[in-house]
Amino acid sequence: MAHVAGKAGEVDNGATISGIKSWTLDYTVDALETTDFADAGVRSYIAGCSGWSGSFEGYKEGAPEAIGSEVALTLKETQTANQCWVGQALITGIHPSTSFDGVVSYSYDFQGTAGLTVATA
Repeated sequence: MAHVAGKAGEVDNGATISGIKSWTLDYTVDALETTDFADAGVRSYIAGCSGWSGSFEGYKEGAPEAIGSEVALTLKETQTANQCWVGQALITGIHPSTSFDGVVSYSYDFQGTAGLTVATA
């Protein structure tokens, strides 16, 4: 199986967010326990509600994203059209950082507010 370099990744909210260098995504589903006497002491589960959240970070270029804003978020793994995750998200946190010997950077937290289109190969 071929590996894919992340060097062409991108975060987009209708336009590319400049300065971003990394992103993470947590896409999860609740496991609902359905164990009963017939399961002979072995727990059983079914899938419940799914949800997604994550973060992205990079260097400050222009005005920061607005906390509390809902954006159409695209998280690109590469520049290949089908290698991206797409959905509506709420910006829930902004974390600016600076030091005397460093570059001003920002990290953002987001929470998905609707379904997520999953990346394909």
